[in-house]
Order: sequence, then C-alpha cells, then structure tokens
Amino acid sequence: MRAGLHALLSHWWRRPFQLVTLLLGLATATALWSGVQAINTEARASYDRAAQALGAESRDRIVARDGAAINQDDFVALRRAGWLVTPVVDGRVQTENGSIRLLGVDPFTLPGGSLPGDLADTALDLSFLTPPGQVVMSPATADRLAGTDLPPIVRAEGVAPAMGYADIGIAQDLLGLMGQLSYLLVLDDQPLTRPSLDTIAPDLRVREGQGQADLARLTDSFHLNLTAFGLLSFAVGLFIVRGAVGLAFEQRRPVFRTLRALGLSTRALLGLLMAELLVFAVVAGALGIALGYLIATLLLPDVAATLRGLYGASVEGELSIAPVWWLTGLGISVLGTAIAAGSSLWQVARLPLLAPAQPRAWAMARERSMRWQAVAALALAVLAVLTGWLGSGLVAGFAMLGALLIAAALALPLILHGALRLGGRMARGPVREWFWADTRQQLPGLSLALMALLLALATNIGVGTMVSSFRLTFTGWLDQRLASELYVTAEDEAQAGDLRAFLEERSRAVLPIFSAEGEIGGLPTEIYGVADHPTYRDNWPILSAQPDVWDRVAEGDGVLINEQLSYRDDLSPGDAIIVSGWQTEVAGIYSDYGNPLAQVLVGMDALGRFKDVQRTEFGVRIDPSETGALTDALIDTFGLSPDAIVDQARLKQMSLRVFERTFAVTGALNVLTLAVAGFAILTSLMTLATMRLPQLAPVWALGLTRGRLARLEMWRALLLAGLTMLLALPVGLLLAWVLLAVINVEAFGWRLPMHLFPGQWVLLMGLSLLAALLASLWPARRIARTPPADMLKVFANER
Repeated sequence: MRAGLHALLSHWWRRPFQLVTLLLGLATATALWSGVQAINTEARASYDRAAQALGAESRDRIVARDGAAINQDDFVALRRAGWLVTPVVDGRVQTENGSIRLLGVDPFTLPGGSLPGDLADTALDLSFLTPPGQVVMSPATADRLAGTDLPPIVRAEGVAPAMGYADIGIAQDLLGLMGQLSYLLVLDDQPLTRPSLDTIAPDLRVREGQGQADLARLTDSFHLNLTAFGLLSFAVGLFIVRGAVGLAFEQRRPVFRTLRALGLSTRALLGLLMAELLVFAVVAGALGIALGYLIATLLLPDVAATLRGLYGASVEGELSIAPVWWLTGLGISVLGTAIAAGSSLWQVARLPLLAPAQPRAWAMARERSMRWQAVAALALAVLAVLTGWLGSGLVAGFAMLGALLIAAALALPLILHGALRLGGRMARGPVREWFWADTRQQLPGLSLALMALLLALATNIGVGTMVSSFRLTFTGWLDQRLASELYVTAEDEAQAGDLRAFLEERSRAVLPIFSAEGEIGGLPTEIYGVADHPTYRDNWPILSAQPDVWDRVAEGDGVLINEQLSYRDDLSPGDAIIVSGWQTEVAGIYSDYGNPLAQVLVGMDALGRFKDVQRTEFGVRIDPSETGALTDALIDTFGLSPDAIVDQARLKQMSLRVFERTFAVTGALNVLTLAVAGFAILTSLMTLATMRLPQLAPVWALGLTRGRLARLEMWRALLLAGLTMLLALPVGLLLAWVLLAVINVEAFGWRLPMHLFPGQWVLLMGLSLLAALLASLWPARRIARTPPADMLKVFANER
C-alpha cells in the first residue's frame, strides 16, 4: 500500500505545474463561492441585529398626524391615562467620521428584551443616565467614530451597525429635540379600560408595526443573485480542476496498469486516489477560504452600499469570521473535488485489468462519455424549456438558468467537433488539412477549458446586456419620472401652506406630492395624489393604460398602479381593485423601478378618502438655471434644511450613483469569472504542451519548421476561442432574456425591455482572443525552442 501511494504521488513530483494548476483551480473555485457566502452571511447577521433593535418597526407606534415631532407633555398625559407607552428619540448625528443613527430610550419604561445584547444592563448604569452620558454601539461602529465629539462610547456586541443608543435626555440634547419625542412605542398587554387616543391627544395616531420579515424578504432576491453568481464562478473553477484531474489520471494509466498487475486491488487503488484527492481538497480549501475572505472584504462595501440604497438595509462594512464559514468552505472544496474527479474515478473502477495498457482504452471511454454528454445536454435543454413553461417563482427561474448554461457547456465540444470537421473538409493543402485534424484531436484536452470560457463569456454577455439595458431604461425613466426641477418638503402642514403660496409666485407650477398609507389585499401600499397637470400627462412612464387614463384618474373613476402591484395581483387596465376599502378600477400601469412596495396614484380629490394624508411635499416647475436662487430663498425665508430641498440634477446623480454601486459587485464577479476561464485555457495549453511532441515530431520531420509549428499553435488557440465566443453570443443573449423577463420579474416585480449592444460583443471578442493569445504564448515558445534532438528522440522510442 505504501509503495502504491509513493508511486501515485511521484507523478506530482515529476509534474509540479499540474499540481499547482489543480490546487489553484480548486482554491479559486472555493474562494469565489466562500467569498459570496461570507458576504451573504454578514448581511443576514446585520438584518437579524436590526430586527432585534428598538428602532425596528415591529411594534405599533404612536406618531404625530402631520409627521412632526411629538410634544413630551403628550407622553406624560398618555401614561397618566393608562396607556403603556415608552418614548423614543430617533435621529441621525453627523460627525467628522460619518453619521450614526441615534436612538434615545427611557430605560425605566422600556420593556425587557427590547435592547440588543447586554445593553439592558448598561442602560441602568448611572453613567449612562447622567451627563455627559454614554453612547452604546457595535465595536465596528465604535472604531469608525473613535475620536469624534460624541459622549463616551461603550462597545456592545449585538448592536446593529451604524446605530447607537443613549439615554433619552442625552439624545434629545445631541439631536436638538429638547422637550420633543420622535414616537412612542406601544407596549403589550394594554389596559382594557384605557381611553381612546383621540380623546387624549387628537394630533397623534397609531401606526401599526410592519414586522422585520419584510426586509429579509426584500433582500432575498439580491442574495439569491449573489449566490447564483458565486455558484457559477465555482463551476467555472471546477472546470480547471476537472481538466487537471482528468489529465493526471490519463497520464498515470501505465502506473495504474503496473499497480494492478502487481496485485493492488481496484478498491485499494481507488482508496489511495480518493485519499490523495482529499488531501488536495483540504489544502486548496484552506487557501480558497483565505482568498475568499480577501474577496469578501473588497466587495462588502459595495454590497453594503447597494443594500442601503435599494432597501434601506444597514450592513456593517466589516466581516466577522465564524467557524461554520470555515467548515462550509472546506466542505464545498471537498464536494467540488468529488464532482470534478467523479467520472475519472468511475473510469478507473470500470476498466478491466489490462485495459489501461491499450492505447485506445481511455479514448474509447472518452467517446462513450461524449455520447452521454450529448444526451445530458439535450435533457438539460428540455428541462430548461419545461421549467420556464411550467415553473414559477425565483428558484424556478434560476433552475431554468442553470439548466440552460450547463446544457450549452455540455453541447460545446460536440458543436466544435462538427465545426472543425467541416473546416477540415473545406481545407486545401496537406498543412491545412493536418491543422484542422490536429485541432480536432486536441479538442478533448481543451474542451473543459473552453466550456469554462463559454460560461464566462455567456455570463458577461448576458449580465452586460441586462445591466446596459437597465441603465438605458433607468436613465430614460428618471428623465420622465423626475420632471420637476425642484422638490421641497415642509416641516409641517402649516408651513406647507406658506411654502405653496411663496412658490406659486416664483415658479411656473407647484405640484403637490401628497401621500397616505393604505393596503391592498392586506399588504401595505403607498398611495399618492397626482395633480391634473401636463407635467404628468406628458412625462409619466405609462406602460399600459386605457385611452382616457388621466381624465379617469383626475375625476376619481380610476387609479394608476405600479408594475410591481400589477404582477403581484395579476392586474391589468380595466380590472377592479379595492384600495383601503375603496373599490375602483385600474386605469393604467406605470414603471416604478427600485420600489419594492405596491404603489397607487389617485386624483387629488380621491386622496381625501384616506386617513392621515401627508401634505408636506411639492414638486416645483421652474427654469433649471433658477434652482440655486430659489433654494437660497427658501432657506433664508423659511429656515429649511438643505436636505429638505432637492434639485432634479442632484437627485438624478444620486440615483445613478446608487445604480452603479448596485451592479459593481456583479461586474467584479464577471471579471473574476472571465479571469478564471482565461487561467483554465492557460493551464490546459501548458499541460498539453508536455504531451505534444509525439504529434509534432512527424510533421517537423516532414519539413515544417519549429517556428511555424509554434505559430500554428497560437492560431489554434485563437480559432477555438473565436468559435467559442461565437457560440457564447446566442447563449448570452438568451441568458439576458431570462434575467430580464423571468428573474427580474420574480425578484423585483418589474420587467425591463431588452436592448442589444454590439460594441460590447466586439470588445468581449477582443478580450477572449487576447486571453487565448496570451495563454498560447508560453506553449508556442516552448515548441519553438524545442531542441531538434528531442524531436528525434520521439522516433527512437517504441510507440
């Protein structure tokens, strides 16, 4: 057994580059997968911490009807009347090192379990309650805000990122809210005899808790997208492993023959091979986990910005290492090795004792596997069609996507084989005929690398088309949706009236943006009143509507709904709809990118049907050159905060910046996947170069120079890369269609039009050819510098 193990391992001592290829391929695959999983795990941990935070909207709240702060005397009156409520001050504190969301709490009325971690004990400490007070935050946030003008910072595990807790009096001082409260939390087990809220504080209302499951549900689609890209990158890396393992097994067939002839059983041989692979998997897995941590560290800030911009989900920009993450990384490394080496181990187990000595034995096994590969490709293609036809939901969409990509990858060698055979038939001259035949002969050794390249190119085409289509559509949508040049928000309704009168004298039009909260089918819905004005009639992004849509909305005979709601409840123009008890009709559907909630537009008169309408925001139509002067006038006259005045250009710039950050992670994973595919081609060509002499020596002996043979090697790599790119184009476009028409609809509730970008294809073709050329330089150089004596030695050995 020891001699057998030594014989097997001696292969790697003689060919260290193959060992490096195997370890790097597996480490890269593990790194990309574990890095994505580390990001997802950290994000979900942040959600859990946020769900346990006091500021999470899981309890009912008492808020002011006009959206302003609550007078502290109202809290006292409610407590005396028997209402079990606790006051909270909620706001953002700006420091030189960034902002923090500060929650001021009253530890004496706060119920147990409302504060995360060990904060409940800290809140009753005298230093927390008395000036200068303390601000309790997570260690990562504390490191970021160290040295600022905040009160003494206390570190506590379990606090949500970018959030701090202080005594309510300290927080009121820091936020400039002395004598005022942001809201009152309604506690459980309220007395049955308490008076109604309207009799004690008619200016207040109860807002029902929304539950933290909403945030996890909204972000699930984003994390599923990340997981899918991580899995794709892992699959591309496994192609490198599969190629290295398959080549090593084929090169060691004389060793297998000798060991079996000397009495080593098939079971013992398989045991040694599996033990060898297990060691490699553990070593490469540990390296991959370290690389994955580095990748996750680099990508996490972009992911955090995306989640914050799209969903308002706060994720700390630092990773925490959990033992389960290490174990999962090692497990996926071992599993990937088993998948990559499974077919080779099966061939070793099935071949008879003397079959490895036959030169055609492994080639015949490979031909049989090609036939099974064709059957598998056809089966997966049928599965993709059936899943798209009969399936529903996000998981079904990704299953369709996976089946489509794998089917295309499995079919690639068969299609390339047919194309090369056709090229050989059309070739004229012995050199050209040999070139096509030799390329076809080298195809099995390069097929796995080319399959990896196909997946990487198709993914880049598909995702690039999706992102560019989204960017083009999103930019046009912003131009339509943000038609007003200035958006102003008043502090309360009294100020809103003064603002409107002031603005009407200095603008072409003042468009009220009034809103209320409602429900459709038991789910929360945003309700906005829309003025009957040409700004909306000419610019609003309507997707489908009845002919008289704006007249019907203005008269209160119909409503506009966003695309998300139309997909969620299967609504079309003309369908009946009930909005918070009001039965009306869908007059039209409009695009509403980036909004995870259902939204309805009603006429200004119809908006009065709903309770607690917020009447503090306006859109202002003025000449763009006058926005700066009007902004200054509003600040000087009304003392508005600069954050309450947003000009169209700045809002568009901010929206586009969020958009670009959203797809930064996807772009980075695309680049990494393409780099891995290029590395796969390099390793395949370099390993095959060591086996090329028996095929090249006869051609050299017939008169072809070593330099010409080297150039033909480079042309071969360019030919195969070019053919792969041509085949990747339809696969990538089909992938883009699935992403836009299936995945996007299931994940976000809106469908995007698909645009074509030939310039991207030309650039990608150039990159793929460049990668193939660079990968072929070293093998070609090796052929060009092969001594003639080594060529002649081929004829001295029995073959």
